[in-house]
Amino acid sequence: MWTKQQTQAEPPAVSPATKPASSATPFGAPSGARSSSSPARNPARLGSSLQIKGHITGTEDLQIDGKVEGSITLRGHQLTVGSTAQLNSEIHAGEVIVYGKVVGNVHSRDRVDVKTDGSVTGDISTARISIEDGAHFKGRIEIDPAKSQAAAD
Repeated sequence: MWTKQQTQAEPPAVSPATKPASSATPFGAPSGARSSSSPARNPARLGSSLQIKGHITGTEDLQIDGKVEGSITLRGHQLTVGSTAQLNSEIHAGEVIVYGKVVGNVHSRDRVDVKTDGSVTGDISTARISIEDGAHFKGRIEIDPAKSQAAAD
């Protein structure tokens, strides 16, 4: 029969000496003290007072909170359309998250998320899609799971 005394006598499954060291860094620590083992995804950001007419291309994640007229190409990277953003753009990115307004076609290799107050007017081509309650979407959706698998290969 199983008793409390037996469970206390048993050694722990993992000894404290074999636990991995914590990689947590205090919030106020200088950036040099932070671990570089996992790359942080700190996106570049275009603020809400910026207005851009032209093409945006890049090889890093980007958050836009202002107005953009022109194509946006971030192949393999994430584009976040902030809640104050207004984009009149053809978008090509690895992943697109929409909190604001997009007028134009969206082409994503991995995923498109249209959040509650987000709006997309245009066609969406992606491997996965999520449209939350309250979001606005007008256009066509083409879902091709092979896009995500081809990007992983």
